[in-house]
Amino acid sequence: MAAVALTAARAATAVLVKPRTGAPGGVATKTSATDMVSDVDREAEAAVSDVLARMRPEDAVLGEEGTAREGTTAVRWVVDPLDGTTNFLFGIPQFSVSVAAEVEGTPAVGVVVHPSHGETWAAVRGAGARLNGTLCRVASGRSSLPTALVATGFGYQSARREWQAEVARRVIPSVRDIRRFGSAALDLCWTAGGRYDAYYEWGLNPWDLAAGALICQEAGGRVEALPGRLIVAAPPELFDPLCELLASAGGLDAPPGSEPAFW
Repeated sequence: MAAVALTAARAATAVLVKPRTGAPGGVATKTSATDMVSDVDREAEAAVSDVLARMRPEDAVLGEEGTAREGTTAVRWVVDPLDGTTNFLFGIPQFSVSVAAEVEGTPAVGVVVHPSHGETWAAVRGAGARLNGTLCRVASGRSSLPTALVATGFGYQSARREWQAEVARRVIPSVRDIRRFGSAALDLCWTAGGRYDAYYEWGLNPWDLAAGALICQEAGGRVEALPGRLIVAAPPELFDPLCELLASAGGLDAPPGSEPAFW
């Protein structure tokens, strides 16, 4: 399954890096005016679907852009063909392809490709996490909470972003600094590789985190969903202090706006 995930992720990557004249076409919005999707997203998801239909035709598939196939096995593929669409459309080189395989609901394989950096992050449950084939680890023992570099992300609805910004405002005095680069899959991978000390974000969907969460866990990180749909990823020694800080900052409260489609 790891080989299949890598093949599928590379197929989508080929779509993302294909030379184009002008801006990508067919740009539309989904849950809000700032939640964009393009023909490139759809073409990349179709490339993944084609690989899975050829190599794993009996498995179920769930893709962000609408691919939903029932399967007859215990395996489900969870796909984000372009995580960081806004970055991609604006020419910001922080976007990725995320492909994961679940077995009976438990992530077993995860691959995240970062085309702009030539990086492939991958993990198989129980076999560790790798960056371009080399084992990687979270930044364990490097930082306490006051010196931790923490990543986060924001939603697409203005009221929710306002709430998330207020949580971040309360968090930032107690940590080294906060980063927000716009791809949840890469945020989880960069935590796995020690580029961040920790990461949190409210309201991620399955395709946002299925591969990245497994990669971070296999790199020695602790990744959990807290009450209120808050995902936290950190080395074990930072996890509880960060969760306590987020709780005190209101990060476990119910934000305004409707619930995302999936949990």
